[in-house]
Amino acid sequence: MTQNQGPSIESDRLVFVAGLHRSGTTPLARLLAQHPDISGFRETGVKEDEGQHLQVVYPSAREYGGAGKFAFDSRSHLTEASPLAIPDNAALLLDQWSTHWDLSRRLLLEKSPPNLVMTRFLQHLFAQARILVVVRHPIVVALSTSKWNGPVAGLAGLIDHWLVAHETFLADAAHLRHLHVVRYEDLVDAPSTTLSRVGEFLGLESSVPSDSLDSRRSERYATAWTDLKASRSPLARWRVHRLRSRLADRIAAFGYDFDDLDHHGRFPQLPSVRQPPT
Repeated sequence: MTQNQGPSIESDRLVFVAGLHRSGTTPLARLLAQHPDISGFRETGVKEDEGQHLQVVYPSAREYGGAGKFAFDSRSHLTEASPLAIPDNAALLLDQWSTHWDLSRRLLLEKSPPNLVMTRFLQHLFAQARILVVVRHPIVVALSTSKWNGPVAGLAGLIDHWLVAHETFLADAAHLRHLHVVRYEDLVDAPSTTLSRVGEFLGLESSVPSDSLDSRRSERYATAWTDLKASRSPLARWRVHRLRSRLADRIAAFGYDFDDLDHHGRFPQLPSVRQPPT
């Protein structure tokens, strides 16, 4: 393959935002792109200005089933062992993405949900890139995503998908050099503190603006979940009981509560040498 002759961009300028659809990756990416040192994608003409739709190196999430499904396909999990993890593809990605960045900015940001299961692949291509992972309560993500995937009866698969994707990420996290995890709940409850930590991780000298952040929690999901658990339908209540018995412990391992969507504890401990600033 002929070496691509795109722009020369040092890997320590790259920031990858990862997290499942409806987890808060878009608001975080937009907040960061308002910082004078950061360039993100905007007005690209593709869905949510995601880099996965602006390149031809790897398949997008839709090739593996789309939102709420892609992580079930083992082919979506890319690591340094992938045949796609070659220098020419790193150069090609930069060539395709760079037309959408302001290259005068110090940091260049790309956001796509499937980055969550591609962290080792991205690090292999761009050794000093920083990876920001956004997590949100799995039941909220499932309820929010269900509008694209059918009726409430499909919640089990959507929650399962969240767990598979995040369990894959946790296994990969031990291999990552520059990683920071952001809870969506912390972002909306304490935006200044949360963004200050993100800024420290990225080495920003000034604060990330949070004025445009919608700090309201999505009460409709809590209401929908409460209504479902108290449904008059015995079948609906049985489904919730089955979900609780099968998935509650796996959900709790990520610091979330099956019944209380407002509760969140500590995210699983990442390897100590990889911990972001606190």
